[in-house]
Amino acid sequence: MYEKSKSRMAYFAQDDVLHLALSDEPEARSIELIPNVTVELNDKGELIGIEILNASIFLRDIILESVQGKMLQLSETPVA
Repeated sequence: MYEKSKSRMAYFAQDDVLHLALSDEPEARSIELIPNVTVELNDKGELIGIEILNASIFLRDIILESVQGKMLQLSETPVA
């Protein structure tokens, strides 16, 4: 698949784009997983990169959802 040593991340603040490169292989195609999140694939269909548009908003929302979920789990846990 990919070599961990080849992995790198770049954030382009002006465009608010986060790019995670997992390989130096050329991109053969890309697939939009959800709005603003695209995966890049090589010619074998293997994941070689991820691009997140509006990254600051996307990551903020993911973190808030995770924290809220944890808080709900804690509040629903019966007290012994």
